[in-house]
Amino acid sequence: MKLMGLDVGSRTVGVAVSDAFGWTAQGVEIVRINEDEGEFGLDRIEELMKAHGTGGFVLGLPKNMNNTLGPRVEASQHYGELLSERFHQPIDFIDERLTTVEAERMLVEQADTSRKKRKKVIDKLAAALILQNYLDAHGKLTQA
Repeated sequence: MKLMGLDVGSRTVGVAVSDAFGWTAQGVEIVRINEDEGEFGLDRIEELMKAHGTGGFVLGLPKNMNNTLGPRVEASQHYGELLSERFHQPIDFIDERLTTVEAERMLVEQADTSRKKRKKVIDKLAAALILQNYLDAHGKLTQA
């Protein structure tokens, strides 16, 4: 079963998918949302689920550095509830502290891209890191 990894922000959701064996995560796209106006991009998430044949979600939990839960964790959990209500697929959460920082560092060091170009891909790369960390921690998936 393929999984979809999501890096949920207030304006964008980075999306990544795993391969069928659960070995690797690949960034797919960034879905524009508007949390303040209740626009969560679920129609696009559904299209991506169908296109990639995913059967579950992994969402990053942006905990504070001292391991406390703040408003962004609550927002990610709420997004998970929306996904659960609409798609009835398994959902898991993983600590995502520093994944965006790691993604930014990777882009600066390895891709040598401008700040403007990095901004266009950072959430997608962060979603891939979230999903890859989950896959590494949970071992290979059973093939669907």
